[in-house]
Amino acid sequence: MRQSGPVYDFDEVLGRCTRSAVHLEMRDSYAVDNESGRFAQWKSGHRYDPADRASWWRPWHDLIASTVHRGVAVRRARIVSEPVSEYIRFEYDGTFMNVRAGELVRWLPRRNASDLALPGNDFWVFDGTIVRFGHFTGDGQYTGEEWTEQPAVAKLCTEAFDAVWERATPHEEFTI
Repeated sequence: MRQSGPVYDFDEVLGRCTRSAVHLEMRDSYAVDNESGRFAQWKSGHRYDPADRASWWRPWHDLIASTVHRGVAVRRARIVSEPVSEYIRFEYDGTFMNVRAGELVRWLPRRNASDLALPGNDFWVFDGTIVRFGHFTGDGQYTGEEWTEQPAVAKLCTEAFDAVWERATPHEEFTI
């Protein structure tokens, strides 16, 4: 796995957040082969029942719920090609889980992002100061991460996220 710059533990960084954690996703597929079978199950027709929380709630949801409970705004924006890929349909169908945990999620069609200056990789920004870039292969396999506290990079990513967020459609109003 690729790692450059300082090394952080994601859960610890999120646990220290006091204001915001934002995540920008810009790929149409993520590690399809490594979805712990969830993508394959979805492709074969399985859908999680929002009313059966025990069947889909995972440690990730606990982490987000506790973060939001502390007063931290957790926002996720997804830039997607249209028509959306099968993987994005899978993500869309499961986004209710993120929302139930307390994340705010918005979607932006890629054609509406053409005039935005965006970093080359997906990222998280924590309290506007710590950035975590995710690195992926062309077919969506995760290859590592890169962390930085460079103020110019944090500013670039924060401004890029805010520009996407302003244009994007809330999950509850977005249709695919």
